[in-house]
Amino acid sequence: MTQPNLPGFLTVQPDGVSLAIKLQPRASANEIGKPLGNELRIKVTAPPVDAAANEALLRLLAETLDCPRGAAVLLRGQTSRHKIVKLHGISAAHVLAKVAA
Repeated sequence: MTQPNLPGFLTVQPDGVSLAIKLQPRASANEIGKPLGNELRIKVTAPPVDAAANEALLRLLAETLDCPRGAAVLLRGQTSRHKIVKLHGISAAHVLAKVAA
């Protein structure tokens, strides 16, 4: 269910939201960038080895959104740069306020 005022990377779910993410591993800093098309660009310093970049991504999201690490779950894209992350118990308004700040 897409709401017209939401950016393309954000989808409202019954128990939270999901984010479409383009991840750049081995970056110079951990940061959440600007949306690119229908994906949110996120950079992490961790290499894409043994799920280190995925874990860094989930930790960065949890820190940025002030939610428990367990609330962020990687649904799709374990070995791809294009990922779908589910955030349990988080509202779309909360995500937009934190990401756009």
